[in-house]
Amino acid sequence: MKKTPALEFHDLTVAYDIKPVLWDVDLSIPEGQLVAIVGPNGAGKSTLLKAALNLAPLSSGFVRVYGAPYPEMRKRVAYVPQRESVDWDFPASVLDVVLMGRYGKRGWFQRTNAADRTRALDCLGKVGMLEFADRQISRLSGGQQQRTFLARALAQDADLYLMDEPFAGVDVVTERAILTLLRELRDTGKTVVCVHHDLQTVGEYFDWVVLLNMRLVAAGPIAEVFNTDKLQATYGGHLSILERAATRLLKDRRGRARDAR
Repeated sequence: MKKTPALEFHDLTVAYDIKPVLWDVDLSIPEGQLVAIVGPNGAGKSTLLKAALNLAPLSSGFVRVYGAPYPEMRKRVAYVPQRESVDWDFPASVLDVVLMGRYGKRGWFQRTNAADRTRALDCLGKVGMLEFADRQISRLSGGQQQRTFLARALAQDADLYLMDEPFAGVDVVTERAILTLLRELRDTGKTVVCVHHDLQTVGEYFDWVVLLNMRLVAAGPIAEVFNTDKLQATYGGHLSILERAATRLLKDRRGRARDAR
């Protein structure tokens, strides 16, 4: 029996002021995968996530989340925006921000309770931020801010996690902690879709990749899709980037082959 995809885009076109950002995208993302969306600047990567969340104007086509329109599945979806898009001067503590992830379960006009607080603190513990629960978000480092928003997403207890560059601007320790968390979500059957900018880590971090440059170039398992030819079709003349990514991919594959012997 064929499973319902976690996320589907059909004939999707998105335009701002009549200028297309995404064009005729047909894409189906299966459940239980750790997925990277990659492409050059201006390719429409963040817009694709926003289209899934009803935050971008669709000129044509439609989106389905677990086979239904997003408003019907809102409670099953968590979103981590780009850190730069958040007003970090807003007067809220780390715990306050994470508790916002519980509103979808309770409703925006119902108060959170002790069980919600316990769940929020548990999520902060998972991202290594428990000791910062009472700190104002304006006093956090970039990596701490990213961990806080990941904890908020965890508190939603979602099935589909959409993340816009979760590894951007964080230190190596935070990057590894985030990767461990995303793999844990994947291993429990969740679907994680990330806009990602570092081609050199795609083959190591993700199971599945979407190559995008306004149009869909290719999508599928890393071993089938993430290769030099398709990267060339996605990025065009940025050969130095492609060569480094291809070299890294080849080394990873050779390493896995040796481990399998």
